[in-house]
This record gives sequence, structure tokens and C-alpha cells, in this order.
Amino acid sequence: MQWQGRQGSENVEDRRGQGGSSGGFSGNFGGNLGGLLGGKGCGCGGGIGTIIVILVLWLMGVNPLTLLQLSSELPTQQTQTGEYQSSAEEDSMMRFSEVVLKLTEDVWTDIFNQMGKTYRKPTLVFYTQGTQSGCGVADAAVGPFYCSADEKIYLDLSFFNQMATQFHAGGDFAYAYVIAHEVGHHVQKLLGTLDQVNAQMARSSKTVANELSVRLELQADFYAGVWANHTDSQFHILDPGDIEAALNAASQIGDDTLQKETQGYIQPDSFTHGTSKQRYTWFNKGYKTGDISYGDTFSANPL
Repeated sequence: MQWQGRQGSENVEDRRGQGGSSGGFSGNFGGNLGGLLGGKGCGCGGGIGTIIVILVLWLMGVNPLTLLQLSSELPTQQTQTGEYQSSAEEDSMMRFSEVVLKLTEDVWTDIFNQMGKTYRKPTLVFYTQGTQSGCGVADAAVGPFYCSADEKIYLDLSFFNQMATQFHAGGDFAYAYVIAHEVGHHVQKLLGTLDQVNAQMARSSKTVANELSVRLELQADFYAGVWANHTDSQFHILDPGDIEAALNAASQIGDDTLQKETQGYIQPDSFTHGTSKQRYTWFNKGYKTGDISYGDTFSANPL
């Protein structure tokens, strides 16, 4: 992805080094790892298997907002002391993320204009270990997430390194897909989908709520694909293999793949983000069509 030299977004907050881990998460296995699944009754313990699961909590059978609500009731996070020292690699990834956010702003502003609507830009918050969000205390173990209460995307940049090393899903456009997926949730918020579905989930059984969550996440994947289509056609900055990298990332973080790797068996009723095939298919559909009218995952059969 040819991102160097491009303008970055101004809608960012750099909170790196301003906060520590919340006392409510058991363990700290490095980076954005933590014993988060234990709070959901996973019974996974704190071993190496848990570490693998935790890396992708934002895309697994765990609702980040629920976890944030739980963490807000826990002891106040500790404050880091001293000046934060970032690496050159981390600073480069921050600049990269700012460029990606700007590309999402340009694309979605155009799409919303074509619909006669106004695109309200989200804010991207960079943090380490923990920070306060409109949805509660954000621990790095939660991974990248979007909070609809304050319309901000929260990102600990170490997550990208873990994608590459633990899940073999590295590459610039794989990381761009992560940001574009969270922006997809912001698009859902602006279009009214997110609030409507969240309200329906609150009234539903766990099984039905999980199915609705899958459809919500698959639509965010679809919107990420739509963004990739317009970015490719408008700016011509994608390199050969970029789309394949994003598709690989979508496939690597399917619920079925993660469950099989971490617990050895698959529980379809517990899926909240979709199978590898579903995630791959809906991102690819968004990229191939570039048209949000094809992204109704709620009336379609995503299975």
C-alpha cells in the first residue's frame, strides 16, 4: 500500500503512555494481552491457549462493549509515570493509521454525499495499556474497538504486531482492514443500524443476540470492502497482494477458525463475528461491488 507521503487525518488523539492497565483484568501477558475471557466464563485459564484467544477479542465471541462496561466497575486504572518513549516503528504505524483514517474520511464523505447525507468523522484514539472511553475503561486486552457513545475508535498499535506474529495476518492493508472495519461500525451508527440492532439484541435471547451480532459484524466487513473498492479506484495506491492480505486477515479471524485453534472444537451458537468463510465472503463482496446497497446482511443469508 503506497501510503507514505499522503496526508493524515487530524481527527486523532494520542494518549500513548497516559494510562495503565485496569486492575479488573487478570494477568498481563504483554502488549494488549490480558485475562479478559475469564470474565466471560470461558474457563480458559491463564495459559498459552488463552493468550492466542485474547489477541483477537475484538473479533471473537466477546462483546467489547460488555467487557468495557464490566471494567468500568473495577478499580481505577493506574497512571504511568515518566515520559512515554515510543519506537520509530510504532510512530510509523501511527502515521500509517492516520493516513488510513483520512482515506476512510474521503471515501465515506463522498458516499454519504451521493446519498444526500453528511458524514460525521470519527476520532481515532491511540493508547497504551488502558484509557477511558465513552463506553467505560478501555483495557488494551480488548483490542481495537469502536465506541458509539463518543464516536471514537480505540487502538493500541501493538495489536498490528500481534496480528503478524501470532496470526500470520500481517501487511499494511491487513492493518488498514482493521481500521476500516471499525469505521464500518461508525457508518452503521450514522445510518441508524447500530443502535437499532443493539436495542434488538438487548431484548433477545443469547442465541438470537449472537446471530444479530454476526450480521452486524459481517456488515462492517462489507463496508470495509466497499471502502477498499473506492480507495483502489480513486487513489490508485494499492499494491498487488493488498486485497489478498485483507482477505487473509478476514479469514484468519473467523469464529470457527479461532475456536478450533484455541479450544479444539467449534460452537456455532456462540459465534458473534462470523465464520472465516463468511468474513472473507462479505469483505470480498463489498470490494467487488463497491455499493453499500448490497450490504444488507440482515435480510440476506450470510451462512
